[in-house]
Amino acid sequence: MSTQPELFTWEFATDPYPAYAWLREHAPVHRTRLPSGVEAWLVTRYTDARQALADQRLSKNPAHHDEPAHAKGKTGIPGERKAELMTHLLNIDPPDHTRLRRLVSKAFTPRVVAEFAPRVQELTDRLIDGFAEKGEADLIHEFAFPLPIYAICDMLGVPREDQDDFRDWAGMMIRHGGGPRGGVARSVKKMRSYLAELIHRKREEPGDDLISGLIRASDHGEHLTENEAAAMAFILLFAGFETTVNLIGNGVYALLRNPEQRERLQQSLAAGESEAGNPLLATAVEELLRYDGPVELATWRFATEPLTIGGQRIAAGDPVLVVLAAANRDPERFDEPDTLDLSRRDNQHLGYGHGIHYCLGAPLARLEGQTALATLLRRLPDLRLAGDPADLRWRGGLIMRGLRTLPVEFAPRQI
Repeated sequence: MSTQPELFTWEFATDPYPAYAWLREHAPVHRTRLPSGVEAWLVTRYTDARQALADQRLSKNPAHHDEPAHAKGKTGIPGERKAELMTHLLNIDPPDHTRLRRLVSKAFTPRVVAEFAPRVQELTDRLIDGFAEKGEADLIHEFAFPLPIYAICDMLGVPREDQDDFRDWAGMMIRHGGGPRGGVARSVKKMRSYLAELIHRKREEPGDDLISGLIRASDHGEHLTENEAAAMAFILLFAGFETTVNLIGNGVYALLRNPEQRERLQQSLAAGESEAGNPLLATAVEELLRYDGPVELATWRFATEPLTIGGQRIAAGDPVLVVLAAANRDPERFDEPDTLDLSRRDNQHLGYGHGIHYCLGAPLARLEGQTALATLLRRLPDLRLAGDPADLRWRGGLIMRGLRTLPVEFAPRQI
């Protein structure tokens, strides 16, 4: 690619990696106008990206962005401002970030996540049971999408009878119904109303769940406001489901397009090692996170003072977007970065970020990704793509990278 590529087109969404390779070489810190009209800096090289993710001069608080009128409210999750859900981990800096993260981090320790493993396995098997007899499925809507929704609802303490409502609202978010932002904003508003009611119910009848824990913290002097509790629950759901949808969807698609690598993983699983102790499964998920990860660009940052990134001067107030997908294919950091290698060992990818904003739910997402991939390959070993890969469409959107659908075929199985 000799000339500067056009960004954020449908062709770009299908395969952004050649464009990111051009930017890494010719304009590693590149100012561009986004489809929303906002002008922002894209950081594409691994070394610069890792440094920027940990730079405290890059704030998560949108108040540091002097928004022009045409960009008003276009640098976050649609509808969160109007729904009073701004005070969550993706929008705040220390010391508030430190306080809120400490409150919720107990729910995502390796021990707690390991205790949740049987429930994730149960959900995975139940979803596969739902389509195994048909011999075909859309793996996004019938599997990758509902699995993390039901898992995070269980963790938050959303009653089972209400979880299908959450599934519907989340579906509106990733389908972007009613225009690129309208469906998301409507879903956010409905979630906000429900969470306010659920927090009230949990205060009356607390349980052993994350929302009850947030309420107990606010009642015991941790100074968690009702808005903060609702915003925390909201962002755990919002950030915790779509990343895992895309990890599973992009991961399965990458395996289907790389049959030799998929065969290696299937043989490893067939050898009888437990999933928890299978070293190839663990490195495979890390490689899938690097190769075509669920988060294309890290969430918004804003310069609090003039600074230099990769030799480029950034003005105070400028938005900065770290392109994780570009950094994770940087040949200066990864050998043969465009090759999928499930046994890759030196793999300090940035798929879940870096620094104090490193993804809180990464242990749960890894568990869900490993369980989903291993169970699919074990139960449906002849899984294959149905139709032409050229017909697949990627969802429009700035931050996340994921398929709209993933139609597959296999020999029908009796449950």
